[in-house]
Amino acid sequence: MTKPVVEKPEATPLNPYTEITPELVAEHGLSEEEYATILRALNREPSGTELGIFSAMWSEHCSYKSSKVWLKTLPTEGPQVIQGPGENAGVVDIGDGQAAIFKMESHNHPSFIEPYQGAATGVGGILRDVFTMGARPVANLNALRFGEPDHPKTRHLVGGVVAGIGGYGNCIGVPTIGGEMNFHSAYNGNILVNAMTIGVAQTNKIFYSAAAGIGNPVVYVGSKTGRDGIHGATMASAEFDDQSEEKRPTVQVGDPFTEKLLVEACLELMSSDAIVAIQDMGAAGLTSSAVEMASKGGVGIDINLDHVPTREQAMNAYEIMLSESQERMLMILEPGREDEARAIFEKWDLDFAVIGELTDTERLVLRHDGGIVCDLPLDPIGEEAPEYERPWEETPKQARLRPHEVEGTDDMLGTLKTMMASPDLCSRRWVWEQYDHMVMGDTVIRPGSDAAVVRVHGTNKGIAASTDVTPRYCFADPVEGGKQAVAEAWRNLTASGAKPLAITNCLNFGNPTKPRIMGQFAGCVTGIGEAARALDFPIVSGNVSLYNETNGVGVLPTPAIGGVGLIADLEKRMTLALPDEDDLVLLVIGNAKGHLGQSIYLREMTGKEEGAPPAVDLEAELRHGNFVRDLITDGIARAVHDVSDGGLLVTIAEMALAGKKGVALCEPKDCDHPHAFWFGEDQGRYVVALSADDADKVITTALKAKVPVTRVGKTTGDQLTIGDTNTISLTDLNDAFESWLPTFMAG
Repeated sequence: MTKPVVEKPEATPLNPYTEITPELVAEHGLSEEEYATILRALNREPSGTELGIFSAMWSEHCSYKSSKVWLKTLPTEGPQVIQGPGENAGVVDIGDGQAAIFKMESHNHPSFIEPYQGAATGVGGILRDVFTMGARPVANLNALRFGEPDHPKTRHLVGGVVAGIGGYGNCIGVPTIGGEMNFHSAYNGNILVNAMTIGVAQTNKIFYSAAAGIGNPVVYVGSKTGRDGIHGATMASAEFDDQSEEKRPTVQVGDPFTEKLLVEACLELMSSDAIVAIQDMGAAGLTSSAVEMASKGGVGIDINLDHVPTREQAMNAYEIMLSESQERMLMILEPGREDEARAIFEKWDLDFAVIGELTDTERLVLRHDGGIVCDLPLDPIGEEAPEYERPWEETPKQARLRPHEVEGTDDMLGTLKTMMASPDLCSRRWVWEQYDHMVMGDTVIRPGSDAAVVRVHGTNKGIAASTDVTPRYCFADPVEGGKQAVAEAWRNLTASGAKPLAITNCLNFGNPTKPRIMGQFAGCVTGIGEAARALDFPIVSGNVSLYNETNGVGVLPTPAIGGVGLIADLEKRMTLALPDEDDLVLLVIGNAKGHLGQSIYLREMTGKEEGAPPAVDLEAELRHGNFVRDLITDGIARAVHDVSDGGLLVTIAEMALAGKKGVALCEPKDCDHPHAFWFGEDQGRYVVALSADDADKVITTALKAKVPVTRVGKTTGDQLTIGDTNTISLTDLNDAFESWLPTFMAG
């Protein structure tokens, strides 16, 4: 082996070619034990560039060293699955020689430090994960968590994040069709910004990242490399403190117009057979793309950094390898196809450079300024990265709150109005009206329904998608909370008329070295796995984001679930809007016990957050969901909405406001605690509107299918009424529902 020539220029903050000290190792996020492992693997001290490479690739963000042991327990296979976890994105078959390709990722730390660019580059990064595999992106979604509204940073962060998501997605021309947003004090010091993209590809034109072909050229395409984003992966794998603002230089700067050119150039080249492998330069930039491609392919890679296009002068090897500048890709081409590829990228005004070749050494060799600055075996960097079984503690169970233990109300509709104007239940129109959700012309169910739906272009089938999780449930009982996140995504797809196909996830947690936090992670993953198996809803891609803490205070456990389903005939899609008067409103009952523990009612009306979350009966979920989907497919259901946050009365109010149709509701019979009946958050429930003529047949069919249903009301007029005297106009309710968020953002 050639001994590396290690440069020793003048030291700067971004040029750590100094003596490798314990302090420098710690600054790179490596423990003493991990550094000792590096020394044993190399039998020498690493260069500064090599230390940076190990730091990035062994970070939680890139290596999943604290989570791999649990992720391996998740179900990832099924007849619909073409590609599960391990690639840039997951792939499922949607028939007719087509595939849906999708993934969700976090950009939490960058978005807290610099909300506009952090959110924008989160969107850009997840788009690249999808089109890297040969798919044209057709939809974006997001899942956002912010601190309490009266926190001094919250309004600024909401405004910046929403603007960043809209700015990038709108400019690149991909519709943002759905998502969710919640507020809680646990996110005061660590907001969560999770971005999801869905694309469509031909099943015979899917591209993978494993490099192959000794001697094949390694090609860099896209934007030039700058100094933005250096240490991004490491920063995303550490807690925040009061000096977090100083990490602003680690946030990348995105350019959606360049990314649009990159999409078109890549897809044009992909129409040929010139590409052997392709990888997005995401977290850890050129380091991760080079290491992952070569490691997956079992080959070596030799790169001359002098050939990497840079936009700043005198960039050293450390900076070039660890920059997270946006809109860049790494490709392995068939030999002799370089000129053909170059012509395409230059036509789209993008950089193109042959920067190296594949070797048979299974080593990463980097050349710079006439010398070798890195010569590392690939296995220790990638496949042999640390894997920890962190100690964990089970979350103590909380007692179930009985309805009589929660203060009731005599004014159900007045309480409803208050709840509909609360931060977690109010309209998100202010958010989604800033997103172009109609660009490309294929959005058929817009934001605001259970699931958004886009047409598969040129067909009559649609892809439905939803993002879901209830963090307060996960905090109280991680296993039940994990199950509920999957079940709610499944219900939302079902309520749109879609057959659920598969899941992507984004697992957001605090510091995994704390046993209680690691127990939250273990419990949520266990629950996710149980629900995914029971509902035939495999996990095909995802992301883990740990160390979401500031000054030792962690976020609520937030395992966001991105569900994707297929509607075979868009004529049979469904929304929540009540369409007609004199329709019967039925409740598919589910596990109806009037569950108020961890409910929105409990928090908003009594100021408490306590009790066990509602239990999830997965067998009932399957029965009830299949029954409701059949009602949609058979053309019987006229509107469907799953019961979730806020309970039954909130669900019906949302349906009434969406359709501008009032509902005359029956007072519950033999009910000692009507507040629990109307606001309990029991799981496995749907509200279905249908013609009164179909009611008896549907109820009989439901009984045979062991699906309990009950009549709860009838559509009529422009008011919500309960019994003879309790009434509220839809106008009054809508004003409360629509006003909170714009008023809050206006300051």
